[in-house]
Amino acid sequence: MNNDRLPRAWLIVGVLWVVAALNYLDRIMITTMRDSLTQAVPMTDAQFGLLTSVFLWVYGLLSPLAGFLADRFNRSRLIVLSLLIWSLLTWLTGHARNFEELLAVRALMGLSEAAYLPAALALIADYHRGDTRSLATGIHMTGLSVGTGLAGIGGWLAEKQGWRFAFDVFGWLGVAYAVVLWFVLRDPVNPSALLAPRVELGDCNGPPGLRKPEAHLAEQNGDSAAAQPPRLGEALASLFSSGSFWLLLAFWGLLALAGWAVAGWMPTYFKEQFQLDQGQAGISATGYLAVAMLTGKLLGGFWADRWSRTHDRARILVPAIGLFIAAPAVLLLAKTSLLALAIAGLSIYGLTRSFSDANLMPILCQVADSRYRATGYGVLNLFSCLVGGLTVYVGGALRDARIGVDTLFQAAAAGMIVCAVLMLLVRPNQKSFKMGSGRAKTDT
Repeated sequence: MNNDRLPRAWLIVGVLWVVAALNYLDRIMITTMRDSLTQAVPMTDAQFGLLTSVFLWVYGLLSPLAGFLADRFNRSRLIVLSLLIWSLLTWLTGHARNFEELLAVRALMGLSEAAYLPAALALIADYHRGDTRSLATGIHMTGLSVGTGLAGIGGWLAEKQGWRFAFDVFGWLGVAYAVVLWFVLRDPVNPSALLAPRVELGDCNGPPGLRKPEAHLAEQNGDSAAAQPPRLGEALASLFSSGSFWLLLAFWGLLALAGWAVAGWMPTYFKEQFQLDQGQAGISATGYLAVAMLTGKLLGGFWADRWSRTHDRARILVPAIGLFIAAPAVLLLAKTSLLALAIAGLSIYGLTRSFSDANLMPILCQVADSRYRATGYGVLNLFSCLVGGLTVYVGGALRDARIGVDTLFQAAAAGMIVCAVLMLLVRPNQKSFKMGSGRAKTDT
């Protein structure tokens, strides 16, 4: 990447970090105020759980389409539009009068938030085309972790000011930030295209302001294939024609299974195994894990970027190595009778498993057509959501069958070993890597 583009590239990561934090804060906040919400809006426990489930179902099912829209149209404008709509829906959540209205708003939030992550990760990949891509992705992903941690503010505000207050505050905060983002966020433009007039959406079957400038540049250069707007069928056909994409799909789905098994049942395990009360178990199971995962996203991104300078498979090897370490760490916490060792195992797991979060999109950039990388991430996201939701349900069914949580953790460890092996089988597209002067150069 040219030195004059680096400040802008890191600015993009910074402004999107805030959006990522709001994305997870707004979606999770409702789960932190159960008592206040159910007192104001009568509902059963099953209905309260459905508020989260319907969000996840809509979010997962629409992720491939959302990714396709990010490939076809201007990513920056799609991100701003997504933030604006889900922020308005966050505000509207606080004005719902009954359960049915809450459920409808949550479904619409799933739709609007689905458009964010594929577009944001693809935009970061557009700006970071060299040996900063994994670290930039990892930094952005820490925003999701911070947003998850800050979601507890919702419960605190609900106790102090009522459950509607938090939705008002963060809804209008998101709307204000969307206005700022409209003037700051831009898709990268190839310097050679600066002399050509910008083609707006409407010239290519879409709304004004969203046309991707690369399409016009391709027309100027005579590249008719690249000039054509992506089509969903073609994008899916291209992705699924790659054996490495199938491996990534299996990898990400199986990793979701292992991750949900650990995250979903860790508080229960700590409570039962070490005779902790609910508060102590919750803090022990989530606090150490959150810090470890945040650190792992940064370390995994930095390590992969540095190694990629000399090895074309660095971004593939780093997640695999991480999972080979994470698996025995999970076995340690499943077998130990010492709380300190269990926390150590949990922390090692969180640190090394997060290497995959920082490198999934960079790996996808190596194995998929650059025109369809957001669509590809959307497909991976869909499969991950479906598997994750199924894992939580199956875990509960196994618990009802009196199968111990430690058995679930052993299965999760085995799954991570399989994930690591699958990752080692992934091969970069040779068109995406050119070796020269002893330095690996990623796709541009």
